[in-house]
Amino acid sequence: MKILVIGGTIFVGRHIVEAALQRGHEVTLFNRGRTESGLFKDVEKIVGDRSESLDNLAGRSWDVIIDTSGYVPRVVSKSCEALKSSCKTYVFISTGSVYKDKSVPGINEDHETLIPKDPDSLEWNDDTYGEMKSGCEVVVQKTFGERALLIRPGVVVGPYDPTDRFTYWPVRVESGGEVLAPGRPERPIQFIDARDLGAWTILLSESNATGIYNAIGPEYQLSMSKFLNDCKTVSESNADFVWIPDQALLNHKVEAWSEMPFWIPENTENSGMSLRDNSKAIKSGLTFRPLQETIADTLKWWHEEKTGCELKAGMNKKREIELLQTASN
Repeated sequence: MKILVIGGTIFVGRHIVEAALQRGHEVTLFNRGRTESGLFKDVEKIVGDRSESLDNLAGRSWDVIIDTSGYVPRVVSKSCEALKSSCKTYVFISTGSVYKDKSVPGINEDHETLIPKDPDSLEWNDDTYGEMKSGCEVVVQKTFGERALLIRPGVVVGPYDPTDRFTYWPVRVESGGEVLAPGRPERPIQFIDARDLGAWTILLSESNATGIYNAIGPEYQLSMSKFLNDCKTVSESNADFVWIPDQALLNHKVEAWSEMPFWIPENTENSGMSLRDNSKAIKSGLTFRPLQETIADTLKWWHEEKTGCELKAGMNKKREIELLQTASN
């Protein structure tokens, strides 16, 4: 297949491109050329800014266009309009944050989605991310109709993750000692390795799949305890997990995700985000590599390419020690 990837050099897009190349497809990249421009030396690269002009793509056609970098409806509308006759299938990488009610377990693709308060805005932030992505979905569906494929990933993890949300835990556990572990040990968590997401996106593209899919894993109910113990096993550390209940963390104003990645206090407005339904994706061919493989590869990437860098997510050591001391009193 001939595939145009909008984006393709940072994280999710990078793994999608790698999967496409491994499958022997002809890939073209369209992006601003500002990030990792040296990647994929044998791949055609077209430099441009989708928010300004897509003239560089005029007159071209592909079997599939995969949009990994659409965040605001106004910009996505512009690129969809310019490319509506340029492909058989348009794949939009959306997010699981589009759902309106995130408190309920078993959220599937039919659940109600958010409506952007200001769809014409060119700005987005953590608070508006989900609703703006939802607005982008509407634009894609309106333009491409039955030719549209919408993929809604949960938290995407693995090598090259720029957020460090997943990476914090293997790195922290590897350093050993008492490790603050949030909430109930058996609390469920979900995420997906970017490489599994990339391979499955190409699989769907090859089969001309359309429609909407949640993209989250694993195929079983993973607990925070198993995740942390697998981090300990892989890193061969002497970590000792100290479990602190939700309410105690809330009392000390611990921030979910930014300070404690994968901690979502139970019975709150977002608690269903760790219990989304992935059955449709699994039936379509989504598979998951072993958790310990994701942990090991993430640690390897961190040590080889991020040595000396500070983690962008997770609790700082001083704060962790203070909370551990409080918990022991």
